[in-house]
Amino acid sequence: MNPEDSKLITLARSARARNATAEGAAVRDETGRTYAATDVALASLMLSAVQVAVAMAVSSGAQSLEAAALVTAGEGPSAADEAVAAELGVKALLVAGPDGTPRN
Repeated sequence: MNPEDSKLITLARSARARNATAEGAAVRDETGRTYAATDVALASLMLSAVQVAVAMAVSSGAQSLEAAALVTAGEGPSAADEAVAAELGVKALLVAGPDGTPRN
């Protein structure tokens, strides 16, 4: 794994730990800017960490993504996570466990 992708996993782990949530995600846009997020679990709104990170990037003007990472103790990315990342150009979503060990 290249150092830039390792940074994404570190950012995703940090976001997850800071908010004590099930998932943390981070994305890198075409200019190198990064966005980290956690899942949102409200009675009226449910978003995965990947969806929130992508939304943050898009709302900040990103046109495409170079990479995306998900840190989770769960099974891995959902089909929706993979689809939203792919829509912005991510070839393969990086997935790691809570300790940062890559799964793919």
